[in-house]
Order: sequence, then C-alpha cells, then structure tokens
Amino acid sequence: MRKITCLAGALAVPLALTTASPASADSSSCTHHLSGPQVCIRLNGNNGWNSVTAIWTNPPKGTKSRAVTLYWNGERFNTRTAKKKGKSLSYTWSAMDTGTGTKLCVKFKGSSRMACEKTAYSGS
Repeated sequence: MRKITCLAGALAVPLALTTASPASADSSSCTHHLSGPQVCIRLNGNNGWNSVTAIWTNPPKGTKSRAVTLYWNGERFNTRTAKKKGKSLSYTWSAMDTGTGTKLCVKFKGSSRMACEKTAYSGS
C-alpha cells in the first residue's frame, strides 16, 4: 500500500507542474465598501508593459459617460471619458511602458473612491 501511495504522489507532482499557468502581470483591485461607488482598476500585460482599465461597477442611474483620471505614482497622468458598457462605465488606456513598482490609480469624476494597483515584474 505504501508503494502505491508514493507512486501516486510522484506522478501527481509532474502533472501539477504541467497544468500550472504561466506567470502574468495581469492584476486588478477594487474599492470595497458596503455602499456607494465601487471603482476598479485592471492591469493587463507583462512586467512593465501594461494596458490600464478603469471600471465603475455601479455608476449613478442614467449615467452614460464620465471623466476618469489615471494617476501615476500620485501624479495626475491623463484624463479620458469612460463610456457605459453593460451596467458599468469603463475606459482602457492602451498598453504602455508603465515600468515595475509603479503605483497606478484611477478616479472617476463625481466619486470620492480611488482604486490603485502596483505594477510588478512577473518574469519572462
């Protein structure tokens, strides 16, 4: 019985290694409050090259668009207009060299909430 258990364990390790997904820099973060606006930021990319998406998941009823600002290490970087997609507002900044260890934040006009995420090196 002991030999069978060891063999099963030995076979499970390579299987687990082959099914693991590759490292990725994709990440997201949202404000977490029981009431009020919920704002999220999503980074898609690899290492220091990311696109940044700002999402307001529960904007005020009837809102079809709203200005959203991207902050880069605390400094205002760029403001664009987020548009309604489904029940949320969103805008995506195209992939750019964000570097690693960079704090990126998004804030929608009319909301006091700000969502932030830090870029990270994930390997090649």
